[in-house]
Amino acid sequence: MEVKEINEVEEKKSLNFIEQKIENDLAEGKNGGKVQTRFPPEPNGYLHIGHAKAIAIDFGMAKKYGGTCNLRFDDTNPQKEDTEYMESIEQDIQWLGFQWDNIYYASDYFQQLWDFAVYLIKTNRAYVDEQSAEEIARQKGTTTSPGIESPYRNRPVEESLELFELMNSGKMEPGKMVLRAKIDMAHPNMHFRDPLIYRVLNIPHIRTGNKWNAYPMYDFTHGQCDYLEGVTHSLCTLEFVEHRALYDLFVTWMKEMRGETENIEDFRPRQTEFNKLNLSYTLMSKRNLLALVQEGMVAGWDDPRMPTICGYRRRGYSPESINKFINKIGYTTYDALNEMELMESAVREDLNQRSIRVSAVLDPVKVVITNYPEGQTEQMTAVNNPENEADGTHEITFSREIWIERDDFMEVAEKKYMRMAPGKEVRLKNAYIVECTGLKKDDEGNIIEIYCTYDPESKSGMPGANRKIKGKTLHWVSCAHSIQAEVRLYDRLWKVENPRDAMAKIREEQDCDAVTAMKQIFNADSLHILKECYVEEYVKNLPTLSYLQFQRIGYFNVDTESTPDHLVFNKTVGLKDTWKKSV
Repeated sequence: MEVKEINEVEEKKSLNFIEQKIENDLAEGKNGGKVQTRFPPEPNGYLHIGHAKAIAIDFGMAKKYGGTCNLRFDDTNPQKEDTEYMESIEQDIQWLGFQWDNIYYASDYFQQLWDFAVYLIKTNRAYVDEQSAEEIARQKGTTTSPGIESPYRNRPVEESLELFELMNSGKMEPGKMVLRAKIDMAHPNMHFRDPLIYRVLNIPHIRTGNKWNAYPMYDFTHGQCDYLEGVTHSLCTLEFVEHRALYDLFVTWMKEMRGETENIEDFRPRQTEFNKLNLSYTLMSKRNLLALVQEGMVAGWDDPRMPTICGYRRRGYSPESINKFINKIGYTTYDALNEMELMESAVREDLNQRSIRVSAVLDPVKVVITNYPEGQTEQMTAVNNPENEADGTHEITFSREIWIERDDFMEVAEKKYMRMAPGKEVRLKNAYIVECTGLKKDDEGNIIEIYCTYDPESKSGMPGANRKIKGKTLHWVSCAHSIQAEVRLYDRLWKVENPRDAMAKIREEQDCDAVTAMKQIFNADSLHILKECYVEEYVKNLPTLSYLQFQRIGYFNVDTESTPDHLVFNKTVGLKDTWKKSV
């Protein structure tokens, strides 16, 4: 086999199953050799990290194969939808680095869907049912027993047409009538047992106003919108596997209505399912996330503890790090629980390349350098990012009195303790070697000052700087040239690895609602706010969401609430993987 052929085989093997399917369709000339996808969120909440995976595959496949990807809002449930959510969805997609070709709405197709429903009634493939939801559910049967036909299943076509118009008149009470497709009440696929395709809501729509009072169901809307838009590949998560046959049936019926029966299988959207992004110690249902916000358990949709895209953005994740994580876990046809440390490793890897290094002291104790001249200051050069020379340098002021981390001092040091202690030398980063000579305590025995002397010949860049010492290099900030700041430290929001399963178990055992179950596994200790931290002056005017590394501590960013007069920083992730230790 020639080298070119070997490379082609290896490339083929590296394709995920979705890419392989698309390439096979293209090779067979399906849909005229075109690739068109769509991202179809329901605007009833903010997007979470699971949506980022769908966004990546929908937009990524269109880009890879020179196709089109549209954003389509599935706005068929006016009870829960809001323009606020639509705006946030658009912002999140663009922040992740993607751009739609067109924006559509399911409501754009309400008239065509209505006409299609009328066509199904006229062809005896749909009927108006007046039973309650409970009665319909009881008649569905089980996976091992057939369902029972509705007493309204064979009502005259003209009667169903008249009642269908009544459903949309605004005079029909919600729940009194539904439109059902007439398929097969004994079908082994439960979704074929005369599914609901329209229900009455009598609620104004944010785009269509009061024109519609009866609204189409998801299964009736989704495939038809795909078809009418020209979507070739409908990429969905695994829970839609069971829906695929119904999706295909409705598309076939619509093509028949439109007289497009030639090459019916070659020109149609094709649904392919992939695994959801499940993450340990994370709950991603929009319904449950909304409950967290409404119950005041978090500070909003963009709370940095939330798994929403805007929450991760505010916490300091970069869009590149999220896409890197999604690429690492890939796409399969089976669900799995991904470990949080894998996501954090992707974030850490990315932020190491882009973060500006600064000094910050979170738990300060004062150090007085007794032989350093009072009133004297020096400007020390600090490298902004050792991973990228183009990021340049900045100056940090050194003075007689500095702050260091309380954990960097031990009064009675253990033998292997390499930080500051009486009689030990350490290097101050970008500055001098100092030796601890004493300390001062308050009346309660707390250390309030540490005394040191410095070696004037040991400044970074001077010949004496190469002198070998046993102590470590410590970060610091000048007491007189630093700014007090608030720093927020975050932990996981849930006490259990799989909160979704834990909630289900609690609800079953205690017969309680979701909020009651959530509160039992909610980590009330997931946020610590440190108000007496000190950061170097350089960070004062950095824009919000700037990516930073607090040296020796971790990756942080400038919070959206931060101002020059009240600096606020969020901890994004530590420098090392401590996740398993913390759980």
